[in-house]
Amino acid sequence: MQGAVGIPSPSGSVLEELKQADRRGRRRWTIRFWATWAVLVGLLLVFLWFTNNLQLDWIAENGPLILTGAGVTVVVSVASIILASGLALLGALGRLSRSPVLNGIASLYVSLVRGTPLIVQVYFIFFALPQIGLVLPAIPSGILALGFNYGAYMTEIFRAGIQAVPRGQQEAASALGMPERMVFRRIVLPQAFRIVTPAIGNEFIAMIKDSSLVSFITVQELFWYARTRGTVEARTLQAMAIAAAFYWALTILFSFFQERLERRMARGDQ
Repeated sequence: MQGAVGIPSPSGSVLEELKQADRRGRRRWTIRFWATWAVLVGLLLVFLWFTNNLQLDWIAENGPLILTGAGVTVVVSVASIILASGLALLGALGRLSRSPVLNGIASLYVSLVRGTPLIVQVYFIFFALPQIGLVLPAIPSGILALGFNYGAYMTEIFRAGIQAVPRGQQEAASALGMPERMVFRRIVLPQAFRIVTPAIGNEFIAMIKDSSLVSFITVQELFWYARTRGTVEARTLQAMAIAAAFYWALTILFSFFQERLERRMARGDQ
């Protein structure tokens, strides 16, 4: 059987062999990657052990106490990424709007948030807003600050995702008599979310690490426990090692699920 340009099309058995070879290559790469990672971690642990700085007995005793803040870290991060996604969608619609008022508000939001540090925004919401009568507890303040900050950065991600949907699909739906709002809700928005999902995953992983900043407004999350316990007992190295290991583990875990999600979405595109 000949292809469109006279080149023989590969048979089913050849395609299957190519797929198996690709899977074997990926499996070998994964094994080498994790083996290298395990060796490096082992060398680090051996180094700390021989320098007498690891102190496994202190870690075993205080580790569970420090990790009690891990649940707050995850809750704050999840709630913040949900808020950020909502704000990003509204910001993207504002940036794409023909209305100068909506476009101006969205542009001001993005410019203001991206032009100031996150820690300043955290302090502003928790310490400055009470001076005008807006008093929020520590955890809601941290969620609002993280969501408000990441929403501005994700606004451009959502805007690019919406613009990446082929214009022809919108025109075809309009030609079938679908109202503009229905076209956006049924045609544009689902495809835009598929496009921006990997980027949202990256932002969520970054947010998990940035959630440590809310400890400065007395949110008792993972970093707060590690800093407090390490300072009180003069074991900052061990306490921060526990916190760093947990943040690292969370990053690896969510990166794994993000990779699986991206592969599944890629199969859908194919």
